[in-house]
Amino acid sequence: MSDLFSTLKEKVSGQQIKIVFPEGLDERILTAVSRLASEGILQPILIGNQQEVTNKAKELNVTLDGVEIYDPHSYAEIDQLVAAFVERRKGKATEEDARKILLDENYFGTMLVHLEKAQGLVSGAAHSTADTVRPALQIIKTKEGIKKTSGVFIMVRDDEKYVFADCAINIAPDSQDLAEIAIASAETANMFNIDPRVALLSFSTKGSAKSPETEKVAQAVQIAKELNPSLVLDGEFQFDAAFVPSVAEKKAPGSVIKGDANVFVFPSLEAGNIGYKIAQRLGNFEAVGPILQGLNKPVNDLSRGCNAEDVYKLALITAAQA
Repeated sequence: MSDLFSTLKEKVSGQQIKIVFPEGLDERILTAVSRLASEGILQPILIGNQQEVTNKAKELNVTLDGVEIYDPHSYAEIDQLVAAFVERRKGKATEEDARKILLDENYFGTMLVHLEKAQGLVSGAAHSTADTVRPALQIIKTKEGIKKTSGVFIMVRDDEKYVFADCAINIAPDSQDLAEIAIASAETANMFNIDPRVALLSFSTKGSAKSPETEKVAQAVQIAKELNPSLVLDGEFQFDAAFVPSVAEKKAPGSVIKGDANVFVFPSLEAGNIGYKIAQRLGNFEAVGPILQGLNKPVNDLSRGCNAEDVYKLALITAAQA
């Protein structure tokens, strides 16, 4: 795990990447931001009232040297943000609406990213996933060719690293969704120096069972191959056929995946969420994430049960995505 984040530090250090933290009064955020700034890894921006944030930092005995603090109520360039928000929402918000909405720290922070005053955003310590993701979907939006954002975990145990998707966002992805998730997950794998070998999972291997559920995955494989022919990708696979060479040889002898997959795309959020937690709790893997993918610019969501170390790590990931 330390090697994983050492690699990320090397990627982002000295790049002067600015990351927004909308929850400027949260103890965990302040602790992590102080560390990030003191190490010179990135340039944090806290959202909140300057005096309140400064007082809270003093109370916690953390320094905010090198940290910028923006207050939506007194931000000098708020007119620019308002105009850009009205344009981005294309008739769904008036100027009056925008001025009210942008007092919300997540909307305000997301607009900073949209206007490239920052390169990424980390929130969720004190907000729900919806509060963090909704502004991103409305303002930053998904990349061309991708309809929905998705959430992955990097599963780490000693020298082993795998990508599990989607374990956080899409409850019942269709074939197109699964194909897009597979391609986006391969890009995320590359960011972590994982050479992606993508398996789309099911309870069937190469037609051993027939149902709408298995056919959905098989169709997703075909769509993904059409969208990105160069990607090493196949399915549908049971997990053992994707992961165990001897099983792969028997169940899918002609596949490009020979029991050596390292990116696993689950057929539903139910399966993905259960799968990563089993690996985490029974397999002693550390689960890094969820990392949101598919957006034009990086926005990531913390768990409300996170600690300062989680904030620190997700900020590094967000900077690396940027």
